[in-house]
Amino acid sequence: MTRAQILVASAVLLVACSDASISAANEGIERVEPPFWWQGFSNTELQLLVYGDDIGRLSPEVDYPGIDVARVEHGDSPNYLFVYLDIDPSAEPGKFDIVFTGDERNLSYNYELLEKNSDPAHTKSFTASDVVYLITPDRFANGDPSNDAVDGYADQPNRNEEYGRHGGDIDGIAQHLDYISDMGFTQIWLNPILENAMPQWSYHGYATTDFYKVDPRFGSNESYRKFVATARRQDIGVIMDMIVNHAGSNAWWMDDLPTASWLNNPDTRAITSHARTANQDPYGSEYDKRAFADGWFVDSMPDLNQRDPLLADYLIQNAIWWIEYVGLSGIRQDTYPYPDKHFMSEWTRRIIEEYPDFNIVGEEWSPSPAIVSYWQRGKQNYDGYVSSLPSLMDFPLQMAMAKALTDPEPSWRSIWTPVYEMLGHDFLYPDPFNLTIFPDNHDMSRIYTQLDEDYDRFRMAMAFYLTMRGVPQIYYGTEILMSHPGTESHDAIREEFPGGWPDHEKNAFTAAGLTAKELETQQFMRRLLNWRKESDVIHYGQLMQYAPTGNVYAYFRYDEDDTVMVVFNRGDGAAKLDLGRFSERLRARRTATDVITGKSFDISSSLKIEPRSVLILDIGQ
Repeated sequence: MTRAQILVASAVLLVACSDASISAANEGIERVEPPFWWQGFSNTELQLLVYGDDIGRLSPEVDYPGIDVARVEHGDSPNYLFVYLDIDPSAEPGKFDIVFTGDERNLSYNYELLEKNSDPAHTKSFTASDVVYLITPDRFANGDPSNDAVDGYADQPNRNEEYGRHGGDIDGIAQHLDYISDMGFTQIWLNPILENAMPQWSYHGYATTDFYKVDPRFGSNESYRKFVATARRQDIGVIMDMIVNHAGSNAWWMDDLPTASWLNNPDTRAITSHARTANQDPYGSEYDKRAFADGWFVDSMPDLNQRDPLLADYLIQNAIWWIEYVGLSGIRQDTYPYPDKHFMSEWTRRIIEEYPDFNIVGEEWSPSPAIVSYWQRGKQNYDGYVSSLPSLMDFPLQMAMAKALTDPEPSWRSIWTPVYEMLGHDFLYPDPFNLTIFPDNHDMSRIYTQLDEDYDRFRMAMAFYLTMRGVPQIYYGTEILMSHPGTESHDAIREEFPGGWPDHEKNAFTAAGLTAKELETQQFMRRLLNWRKESDVIHYGQLMQYAPTGNVYAYFRYDEDDTVMVVFNRGDGAAKLDLGRFSERLRARRTATDVITGKSFDISSSLKIEPRSVLILDIGQ
C-alpha cells in the first residue's frame, strides 16, 4: 500500500470513528491506533501506535488530569512511536492534546477518552443457551449495491468467479434479522469483515489489511456498530471472527514495518508445516514447533510475530477495542494454535480480565480431543502450559458424527460407536459443555453434501447437534438443504443465499420458489430451533449416554425439572428398544411426547423406532 493510500484509508477510518483527529494529517501525524479509548478498564495502561514522517524523533507530552505518559517505545522505523499512557481511574472522559516536540517541530494530536459502557448487556456473551448462525457476509445478501465496488480497491465484484466478490454486505444481513430471529437463531458469527485491500480473492476476509477498519465493501465501522445494536434489540448477539496469526500482504504497515521482528520469516516466507501435534508432542523438536507456529499460512498472508511485545500489546488492545466499540457477544479466533501460544494465553486472559463472562471460541482443526483439549481454560497440561481460552470448535465430534452417519455398518460394533466413544473422551476437557459443536462450516463440505444428500440422515444430524451438549453452530443455508454434489470448491460451499440478490429465482427469506423438500426442512429447523431456545434442559442439563447397539443409539439430557430422551435408528428396518436398561433415567415414567411431531409415545416397557429416524422425547419431570 502506498503512502497516499495509507493517508486515505486512515482519514476514512478516523472520521468515521471520531472527529478527534480531523486535523491530524495536516499536522504530520498520519495514523494513531487505537483511534480513541475508554475510561473504566481494569488495566490502566494504553499503547498508542503513532505513525508519521520521522515521528520517532519526537517526544510526546500530555497535560490532562489523571493521564500521564508512562513510557515511550521506539520501533526500528523512524516513522513509528509507541506511546504508553497511564489512565488513572480519576481521569475524566474528554478530549485532550498529545503534544510531540523536537527536531524543530511542534505537533499536536487531539485524542478522545470515552466512558466505558457499564451495562453488562452491552457485551453479554454467548452460552450453551444459544444457537449460532454462521454467515459468510459476501455471499448472504446484497443490501447496498452501491458499495459492491469501491474506488482504491483492486478486487472488483465478479459473481462468476469462484473467488470473486459477490457484493453481500452488513446491510444485507441487517435487512434479514427478522428471518434469522424467526428461525430461532440467537447469535450470528460473521466471517471476518475487516478491510482486505488485496489485489484478488479478498471476499473471505482472512487477510486483514487494517485492523481498525471495516472493509468498505461490507459497510463502515458505524454501520457495523449499528448492526450489532439492532441485533441486540432482537435478542441476537454478534460474534466477531478475528485473526491474530497473520495479516494480508497489503496491510498498511507492510512497506514500512514498525520493528524488524514484527513478522516471522519475512525474507524466506516459509509456509507453516501445519503439524499441529508438534506443539504437544513430548518428543517434539523446537525446530518442528517453530516450523508450525512461525510459518506463513500462504504467501499472501504474512505471519505475525506475537513475541514482539509492541505487536502483542497492539493485538490485545485491538480485540478489546472492538468488543467495547460495537458491543460484541463473543470472538471466534481463527487458527488458534498457530500464533505464539504464550501470547494467546495472555491475549485471552487480558480480554477476560476486562469482560469476566465473555466467551471466546478457538479453532483447532484436529480429530483428536487430546489435542483440542490442551487449549481449553482449566486444563492441567503435562508441560505446565496454562490456557485462558473458554471454548473450542469441537472438530473431533464433528468428524465422529459424520463417520457414524455415512460409514457402512461394521460387523463387530455399532454404527454409532465413533460418536459414543468420542463423547466418552469428554473427560479430557475441563468444560465440554462450552465447546462449540457444528455439522459443517465455511471451510468444509456442507453437511447435506457430506451425507450424500440423504434427507433422513440430515434430520438425524440436526437433531443431534441441537440436543447435544455444547453451543451449536449452523452454517447459513443449512436450514434449506444447500448442497454442492460433485464439487468441493469454496465457491460452491459459500454459495449465495437464495433471495439475497434480485436476480435469484428462489427466495428463502420469503419461501418463494423453494422446493417442497426445502420448505419441509426450513419448517423442521424452525420448529427444532425455537423449541431449543426455550429448553433449559438442553442448555444446561446433564448428559447421559448409553452404549449403542447395532443401528440404535440413545442419550438423555436431564435436570431436576425435565428429562429429554434422544433416540436414533440409522437402520433400514424398524427397531424395538427394550426400555428396561434406561430405568435410571426414565424412573417409571409411562408417556413421552416427540418434540418434532407432537406425537405421544407409551414408554412403559418398550419403544418402536421407525427406520432411518430420530425421536426427541420430552419425558418431563
